[in-house]
Amino acid sequence: MGPRQRSVGKVRLMALYEHVFLARQDLAQAQVDALAATATEIIEANHGKVIKTETWGLRTLAYKIAKNRKAHYVMLEFEAPGDVVAELERQTQINEDVIRYMTIKVDAHEAGPSAMMRRGERSDREDRPRGDREDRPRRDGDSGQRRDRDDRGPREDRPRRDFAEAAE
Repeated sequence: MGPRQRSVGKVRLMALYEHVFLARQDLAQAQVDALAATATEIIEANHGKVIKTETWGLRTLAYKIAKNRKAHYVMLEFEAPGDVVAELERQTQINEDVIRYMTIKVDAHEAGPSAMMRRGERSDREDRPRGDREDRPRRDGDSGQRRDRDDRGPREDRPRRDFAEAAE
């Protein structure tokens, strides 16, 4: 039994993992789903169990990876013996449609949607109170124009500098 597995009596407990991979931007969504299904088959064929699959969609990358500016993000949460991770990563490396991947061991899976899936729920921020900034105008254009600071005097034109004088 490997270091990632625990044994309690005759019951064999498996470690929990999250596997995220980035697929090329030119793939169709059906092809991305097929990649996720292939990963699920690899896990289940090696006595693992996929708990959740999330497709985060086509997202812009922070920097180019293999001439791609965007990538399809997919996350799998699963429980499996340690040798399954090695096989999953080996198969992922071979696939030329996957440009990056990462598998991590976790103590527990998140209940509900992941943080990436919850990002769309930010629309309620507009209605929340703004703390000590209530009296200040918003900078997004809702409340008038930005004006110059009141503690400064009127701005005067600078005198033109003659470059002929400066050359002497």
